[in-house]
Amino acid sequence: MKKIVDQIQTRLKEQGVGVPEGEVESRLRMLIEDFKVPESEARRSVLNYFLKEHGLTPIRGAARGASEKAKVSGISEPGKWIDLEIKVLELWEPNSESISQTGLVGDETGSLKFVKWAKSGLSDLEEGKSYLLKNVTTDEYQGRFSIKINRTSEIMPLEEDIAVGTQAVEFMGAMVDVQKGSGLIKRCPVCKRSLAKGICGEHGKVEGIYDLRIKGVLDDGTRVQDVLINREITESLIGLTLEDAKKMAMEALDHEVVRGLIEEKLMGRYYIALGPRVDRYVLVECIKPAPCLTSNDVDEVISAVEVA
Repeated sequence: MKKIVDQIQTRLKEQGVGVPEGEVESRLRMLIEDFKVPESEARRSVLNYFLKEHGLTPIRGAARGASEKAKVSGISEPGKWIDLEIKVLELWEPNSESISQTGLVGDETGSLKFVKWAKSGLSDLEEGKSYLLKNVTTDEYQGRFSIKINRTSEIMPLEEDIAVGTQAVEFMGAMVDVQKGSGLIKRCPVCKRSLAKGICGEHGKVEGIYDLRIKGVLDDGTRVQDVLINREITESLIGLTLEDAKKMAMEALDHEVVRGLIEEKLMGRYYIALGPRVDRYVLVECIKPAPCLTSNDVDEVISAVEVA
């Protein structure tokens, strides 16, 4: 917070405006902590507020500069124009009509969130494909960086497959939530997004493909960790195959019966989950009841993930 306040005050002083540090910090905290405004937008909003208060012209956004080739791990500040060679790891459902696509992308140095604005008019990214993204901008929220694809950006498919680097992490805690979207789901056959009532946010009404997954939350008493568990591990963890899950749902005439079974088997029990952390999730590659996972097991899985 102190760093952002100093940046704002420096910009204000360049315009001949003096504002007490406390006033700047108070307004900044209100936007970031109370209204959850991204840090870069909050910084610009606070700066413009005080400029207008002193009769000066607001700044209408960051000036565009020449984009520079970058790696995910090299992104260290918001408001930069960069070029990235990435692979699309996962697509999420957009939570706003202004966003056409959002999800996770990565390269050999790490991964981060991306947003493609609807006004960009650009073609969609496909899960599992690699691209060169030109003229994208960096953003930051609560210390996490992301990139924005806008109308001046370019999306260029790559023939080569971009290897994505990840670091295995271990988290032990009680399963305190099996989130909506867990259990038996259907995915779009084109973009692999999960469907809502048979409708893909991008491709409309489609004939979905069944899948089984768990979106869970582990709690160690001081922290919580979101985990994503794929079909294969879900089947092993709950002792239920995808075909069995489909039969259950058909007999009950309700897909939620599968999520109910998952909750019954997992809720309140302690697990150690191991896998790469991508954004707020651990993509689980190994999960076992806590008392049954030895240090040798952890070392073996970490070694396997690092080799992969």
